[in-house]
Amino acid sequence: MVYVENKPGVLTRVASLFRRRAFNIDSLTVGRTEKPEVSRMTITVDADRDQARRIEANLYKLVNVLLVENITNQPAIIRDLAMIRVAAAHEARSHVLELANVFRGRVVDVAPESLTIEITGAEDKIDGLLELLRPYGILEMVRTGIVAMRRGSKSADGASTTESTAQTAASDNVSHSV
Repeated sequence: MVYVENKPGVLTRVASLFRRRAFNIDSLTVGRTEKPEVSRMTITVDADRDQARRIEANLYKLVNVLLVENITNQPAIIRDLAMIRVAAAHEARSHVLELANVFRGRVVDVAPESLTIEITGAEDKIDGLLELLRPYGILEMVRTGIVAMRRGSKSADGASTTESTAQTAASDNVSHSV
């Protein structure tokens, strides 16, 4: 998670850093926080421990970055949202509805030849539903990307974080996503 100033161009600078370092971003979500002047990016990258530390150090070099938290091995709530339009003619409709129900998805649109299902959860849950829906014919699909939040007490505040917090995060021996 990267807390940044909510200003134009910040997303471009962060994404450019990953491009320059030749890292592929698997998932990137950005949104405002409880403080209007701070935005939070949840970035998922396939990286080992050393690579994650380098990414973190480079992120801190960007002017608008307030705090970087690597929560790979922290207790966290991690969610993804997907909307899936699946072919569902009359004879297949009940099966598709049953699958959506089993995965706690909800139907958000019904058309004569298709259903649109909204599902929220872990990536594995969404991937599982997608695999079961493939035989019916996935017509269109969109995913939001991962959002994450530490369990329990509130994450560190970007504006009031001290240098020691940043150094502690940098010395963590966890990795894989920032």
